[in-house]
Amino acid sequence: MSAPPPALRLLLTGRVQGVGFRYFTRRLAEELGVAGTVANLPDGRVEIEAAGPPEALAEFRRRVRQGPRFGEVREVVEEEIPEPPPWEGFRVVHKE
Repeated sequence: MSAPPPALRLLLTGRVQGVGFRYFTRRLAEELGVAGTVANLPDGRVEIEAAGPPEALAEFRRRVRQGPRFGEVREVVEEEIPEPPPWEGFRVVHKE
């Protein structure tokens, strides 16, 4: 039995809401074969939870830090997700 793919949670601060960040992230994840979710948080941050092959996840992390054209990522807090849920695809979710 193979090991589960690596998974992580990214909390991004900066100009990350109102600039198409969630949809940029979803397109990027679909392009790279990364599964998970992205959501705006009430405090103005964006939360990304993602899992995938190590090489794809590394590229995903690198490009998310650049953000979309009108966005600006100032800070990224990253943590590993030890037991990720069984995501299928990548979705934009809404958190209250």
